[in-house]
Amino acid sequence: MDKTLKKRILLAEDERSISRALKLKLEMSGFETEIAVNGEEALNLLKIKKFDLLLLDIMMPKVDGFSVMEEMKKRKDKTPILVLSNLSQEDDAKRAKNLGTIDFCIKSNSSLAEIIDKIKRFLKV
Repeated sequence: MDKTLKKRILLAEDERSISRALKLKLEMSGFETEIAVNGEEALNLLKIKKFDLLLLDIMMPKVDGFSVMEEMKKRKDKTPILVLSNLSQEDDAKRAKNLGTIDFCIKSNSSLAEIIDKIKRFLKV
């Protein structure tokens, strides 16, 4: 991947071990990655920076992932969203899809490599 055209990813994840591992794996795969530790921080970063993709956890402090998606919809923010969640209820996946997410991954069912592959396919890199 051309280093001058790195895709920018915002990772909204409050579990530090997961966010560190994902950030490392994303950066090793050639992506520029920023971490938001809660939904409020993610929304603030989306206001001031452009990202090619938002990796979004649902259960986060301050503002949850569903509220982030609802606010992005209100703002007409077209940043693509890939949900990473521990919630495995079909209703949650359906709700996320209705709010415009491109996919819904269950963290416990998805390896880091599978998540990175999904991101690469979506961003066509």
